Amino acid sequence: MIKIPMTAIGHKALEEELERRIRDERPHLIERIRQAIADEPNLVENSEYQAAKADQEINELRIAELEDKLARADVIDVSKLSGDTIRFGATVTLIDEDSEVKSTWQIVGEPEADPNRKRISVASPLARALIGKSRGSTVEVDAPGGARSYKVSKVQWRERGRNAG
Repeated sequence: MIKIPMTAIGHKALEEELERRIRDERPHLIERIRQAIADEPNLVENSEYQAAKADQEINELRIAELEDKLARADVIDVSKLSGDTIRFGATVTLIDEDSEVKSTWQIVGEPEADPNRKRISVASPLARALIGKSRGSTVEVDAPGGARSYKVSKVQWRERGRNAG
């Protein structure tokens, strides 16, 4: 079984989504299906039934996906990590060598990656370029707009909440 690295916060978010889908979504969809059948017993012609069944299938697939990811989770407590070498869980501050724009990213597992919240997958091109480097290093990354060079300004070890930026 291939393990999936993730932070404790990412693991908790997946657990919460799984619980919500089982506790709230599943019964809601079952009730939608029951109501649709009561309103129109001809299921072939019943568009509400068809829509509810499709939504139920999507929910069940997501539940199975979440259960799989949680079963294979390798939870890493970032708060217990330290050092200057960048690896999974590190929060890294970079300075773009062309524009001198500063940005901060946390390297996380694929299931919790969210560029809008400054959390990048350990498998992303930027994270792969950063792994093994340390403060003061320069990294070059092949980006969609061409190669970019960054200087590593800071390496920190802290869990970042879902609303942290």
